[in-house]
Amino acid sequence: MKIFKNRKAAHNYYFFQELEAGIILKGTEIKSIRAGKLNFKDSFAKIENNEIWLHNLHIGVYEKGNIYNHDPERKRKLLLNRREIKKLKYQVEERGMTLIPKDFYINDAGLAKMTLALARGKKLYDKRDTLRKKDEMLESKRRAADHLN
Repeated sequence: MKIFKNRKAAHNYYFFQELEAGIILKGTEIKSIRAGKLNFKDSFAKIENNEIWLHNLHIGVYEKGNIYNHDPERKRKLLLNRREIKKLKYQVEERGMTLIPKDFYINDAGLAKMTLALARGKKLYDKRDTLRKKDEMLESKRRAADHLN
């Protein structure tokens, strides 16, 4: 099982809830993903006509795809239960939250799945605070490793 993580998302957002969603892909897209050509960049999910669509997920072009190749940044439909979509729609519209893809993987059955997070953006000072805490943790690990040696 190959997992792709959206590392930038944890830096830019606070996560409140996570959901697992299926994703509809074309044949050349799944082959490109298996080759490791996936980039989250500025991807986000949006609710349109009671369906969830993923925007700006870049899946590189498959070299051997010739005329059947896909558009690398086309919008892709996510598969969720109707009840879950209604709950997410309320959170997004009423509370001003955003749907961000957190990670992407292909499970043992060969199905493409995505962990979608309900998130709220961080302010600049929150991002600096997160970086400072991360640096402090790394420094304490280094000191512990030096102390053992």
